Amino acid sequence: MSDISNNARLAVVALGGNAIIQKGEKGTIAEQFANTRHSMAPVVDLLEQGYNFILTHGNGPQVGNLMLQNELSKAEVPEMPLGVADAMTEGSMGYMIEQCLQNDMIRKGVWRNVVTIPCQVVVDVNDPAMDNPTKPIGPFYTEEEAKKISAEKGWVVKEDAGRGFRRYVASPYPIDVIEKDAINTLLQQGYLLITGGGGGIPVTFEKDGTIEGVDCVIDKDLASMKIALAVGARLLIIITGVPQVTLNFGTPEERALSKLTLAQARHYYQDGEFPAGSMGPKMMAAIEFIQANPKNEVIITDVDNLVAAVDGKAGTRIVAY
Repeated sequence: MSDISNNARLAVVALGGNAIIQKGEKGTIAEQFANTRHSMAPVVDLLEQGYNFILTHGNGPQVGNLMLQNELSKAEVPEMPLGVADAMTEGSMGYMIEQCLQNDMIRKGVWRNVVTIPCQVVVDVNDPAMDNPTKPIGPFYTEEEAKKISAEKGWVVKEDAGRGFRRYVASPYPIDVIEKDAINTLLQQGYLLITGGGGGIPVTFEKDGTIEGVDCVIDKDLASMKIALAVGARLLIIITGVPQVTLNFGTPEERALSKLTLAQARHYYQDGEFPAGSMGPKMMAAIEFIQANPKNEVIITDVDNLVAAVDGKAGTRIVAY
């Protein structure tokens, strides 16, 4: 195992949507629990190796489905804003991840107290991203369905990395985590934490210093990076749907990368290799995390290769140099 794995005991693990809903699934609760149980097994394996964790997770499919339910039932039930749906999924998905993690620890004879903390993440309402939706949420549609839904509901519907069409919403940059002191306190008391789900609950500060919710979805990888910096974690692990980062994705020239330096990551990012709504925010999070401290490292891989990637045998590792 590499030096970072031996010496850094605290890692932030950001679970992607594929860790909870697989492509082609309807996203039933039974499917989500089955996928989450599968995803927690390697997390507990690393726990047995001496790691401490903060787990974060995406909520794109879940919050999109919740907003679709909201749209279909608005004649009978009062509508809820997107920010409230973010809070609801952070709690409901945290419960699911927490229970699956606890059960796997019980089966393996390991135990750590686990707690879910819904957290508020500060954004700027004047962020230009508020006027340029880049975050896909909800189910996939065909092109024909997408055109119809866009016309009927006024949603922004675009193609999502060649996988189909989805609704897109604003995704402003995360600035700070309001509950960071509570998160640090619980870490010091030995808790495993689930927080920052779906990028956290977007909020902003009013002129009088009070807090107000914002209707958008924060990218969970950027929020995870902010959480990792707030707690002094040296390792950020981003779980996605592919085993490694690739160049020329989806083309005959596609090439997998086992290692990237900070300079290489910045070059490829600026060159447009990593699109927004897909690998782009993951690479931006990696770049900022390592720029903040050259001793930091980032691993990007899928859940099945998590343990091997930490051992340096799989995935893509991003380092300062």
